Formats: sequence, structure tokens, C-alpha cells
Amino acid sequence: MDGTGKISIWQIRNQIRMKKVAFYTLGCKLNFSETSTIGRLFTDAGYAVVDFTDAADVYVINTCSVTEHADKKCRKVVKEALKYAPNAYITIVGCYAQLKPAEIAEIEGVDMVLGAAEKFRIVEYISDLTKLPKAVVHQQNIEKVNHNFIAAYSIGDRTRTFLKVQDGCDYPCTYCTIPLARGGSRSDTIENVVNRARQIAESGVKEIVLTGVNLGDFGIRNGQREDKFFDLVKALDEVEGIERIRISSIEPNLLSNEIISFVAGSKRFVPHFHIPLQSGSDKILGLMKRRYRRDLYTERVATIKALIPNCCIGVDVIVGFPGETHEDFLDTYQFLNELDVSYLHVFTYSEREQTEAADMAGVVTGSARADRSKMLHILSDKKRRAFYQSQLGTVAEVLFEDDQKNGFMHGFTKNYVKVKAKYDPVMVNEIKTVKLMEMTADGEVEVMETEEVLAH
Repeated sequence: MDGTGKISIWQIRNQIRMKKVAFYTLGCKLNFSETSTIGRLFTDAGYAVVDFTDAADVYVINTCSVTEHADKKCRKVVKEALKYAPNAYITIVGCYAQLKPAEIAEIEGVDMVLGAAEKFRIVEYISDLTKLPKAVVHQQNIEKVNHNFIAAYSIGDRTRTFLKVQDGCDYPCTYCTIPLARGGSRSDTIENVVNRARQIAESGVKEIVLTGVNLGDFGIRNGQREDKFFDLVKALDEVEGIERIRISSIEPNLLSNEIISFVAGSKRFVPHFHIPLQSGSDKILGLMKRRYRRDLYTERVATIKALIPNCCIGVDVIVGFPGETHEDFLDTYQFLNELDVSYLHVFTYSEREQTEAADMAGVVTGSARADRSKMLHILSDKKRRAFYQSQLGTVAEVLFEDDQKNGFMHGFTKNYVKVKAKYDPVMVNEIKTVKLMEMTADGEVEVMETEEVLAH
């Protein structure tokens, strides 16, 4: 009680235990931005967001369904959650939830499944945490969300913020379920994105990563094109308070020369592009229904390197696609080996229901897929080390992360070189000018602050 004999508000609040919610995110940066946004919905509703291991009352698992492996991961995460809190209320959202809600509802321990149109109303749906004999499903046809863009961004859990500006995809790639899980291409307005970037800047975040399913297709609203991605890039470059803006991934046919040229002279956009390739064989690109061939990809890389020589270029590639012969794979391997890129994200093809590729002839054996994946992972390591080696001896600006391992902290240069330095809490979320000194056995780069270099 206070001096008047009345119970104070804080005492009442302490007497009522806050419900706890924990999250686990599978998949892409877009999923991370949406998980963070859903987390804020729970916070606004009076929940405490806690670590996964902290015996939460509610667990929200945001799923991916790009590969079969992601589906299996969902099941494993459910089991892990129930180990920490056997009576917790388990809710599944995300792409897997939209594609296969009935299948997820049969997983032991799952209480609710929410589709793409319902996940941002999650707090309404789980106001009652009573566990029923059978999981409750709220999911509608993806066509219902095709024109409904819901903004999202991550904040508070990472040094950088993933800012969602686009959702869905109109491309009919034969291996991909994303259009079925997220619907058609749709975007926020440039004005809304710029205002949100200003809000993020005010929070102290120094780097924004632009995310979307097909980011370069930004500008479609209500089924009509109203803006271009290049216009968004130019507008964001004027936002004060943000030190860096990074483009997460952009299709080669949508990465125009004007975008590359602008980034080359930009105040805020960093020299780093991640450009999906998927295959270095024109035959396989045709079977995938990709909207370019390898000559265009070669041209894009050459233009980037001519205008931004120290630019980091990442590549997505799929191995084991139906019809990919050993010769086709060697064609891809040789193409990538000769290409001036910095690292690879290698995906092993897995059959997805409701896709054209699932019924294609020329199925590649599991062992061949594994062998090809291993070869490209080795090539990726070689490419990354070569790129890092090329940057040694240079002076760069590093944004340091909030992490500590064995007395070291990590950060990234503008062009995505991962560095390590002796841990100093003062450097967290700070940009420091350093000299890149030498590579370590674990493939990272040790640095020395320029003040120390000049002192010697």
C-alpha cells in the first residue's frame, strides 16, 4: 500500500503474472521482420517476450517451406518447445502454415495454425489459451491476401533492422511454392517506407536491410504498378540518421544498370548485392522458368565490378534440379568458378507439392544431389576466402554486433566482410574505422583500429 492505504498500480501489476511468449523463426529475413512485428503485437497486449528456453505460456513458430528440411525443422521445434513448457500453447504461422495447415494441425502439441491472412491477428485468435483436443485452424485461400500488404520490420533483437517493403511474387518458377504461400506481388508505398525508415533511425539502429519476396518488383499495389524499386532506392538514400542501407536480394533481370550506378555513388547504400542465379546452365534455367539466362548474369556481375571493384556479390544456386545431368552441373560449377563473385548460398533441390518441377522427368539421386552440394560449398569457401584476402590491408568501417564469443566480438564492413575484434561493450552498435589485418583459421578477419595503427 502507499501512504494513503491504497494499493498502487505497480503493486497490482506485480500481483498479476504477465503471460510469457517466445518465438522461433525459420527461413528468410522477411520472416524475421514479421516475427519481430508479431512480437510487438504481443507486447502491446501485455505479454512479456522471453527466450525460447524460458518456459513460455505461448510459443509462436514462424515457418518456411522452401525445402523439405524446413518442414521437418518445424516439427522438431514444436517438440523442443514442449520440453521446456509441456503445457504451453503452440501456434504455427508462416509459409508452411499456409500451404499445409491440416498436416500441421496433426502434429502432437500444436494448438493453433494461422495462415498468411491471419498471422497478424494472432493476439485476437489466442486470447483464450485453453488447449483443445484438436488444433484450431484459421486459414483462407491465398487469393484473399493478394492485394493486402502488411508492413513489418525487426527491431531490438539485432544490430540491423530487416525492413519489409514488398511481399508475394508473380514469377512462376517451377520449383517454388512461395506464390502459393504468400500470394501475388504487392508493396508498401514509398512514403510509408521512408517514414518507417525515419522511425527506425530515431531508435538508434544504424543499418537497414531491405527485404521482400521479390524485392526488385517493388511498386505494385492493387494489382497495378505504381512505383519502381529504383525510385524507392533514391528516396531512402535521403533519409537522415541511417548510416547504411543494404539490399537483401534482387533478381538479376530486375537489377538495372541505373540501380548499380546509383549504389556506386550512394551516400547510404552499401557495396553488396545478393543476386539469385539458381543454375549456370541455360538448359536448367529454362526448365526452372527463370526470366534470364547466364549471359545476362555475367553482364550484371561485370557491370558491378567495373563500377564498384570492392563490391561483395552473393549468389543463390540450386543443385539437383530435375533434368540436371552431371555435365549440366559441371557447366554450373565452371561458370561460378570463373565468375567474380564472393560467396554462394547453396540449396539442394527438394520436391515440393503443387509445383511443376515435382512431376518433371530426370530425377537426380539423393547421393548425387549431396555430392554436388558439397562441391559448391567448398567452392563457396574458396570464393569467400579469396574475397576476404583481397580486402586485407585496407581501411574499412565496421558496424559491430552485440555478441561475444571467446572474448571476441564480430561485425561487418560495408561490403560484408565479417571481422572479429577483442570484445568491448562500448563498441556494440557502433561504426569503427579499422584496418583489416589478417585472416584467422575460422575464416574471419582480425582488425586493428586505425588509431592504434597510426600510433605505431
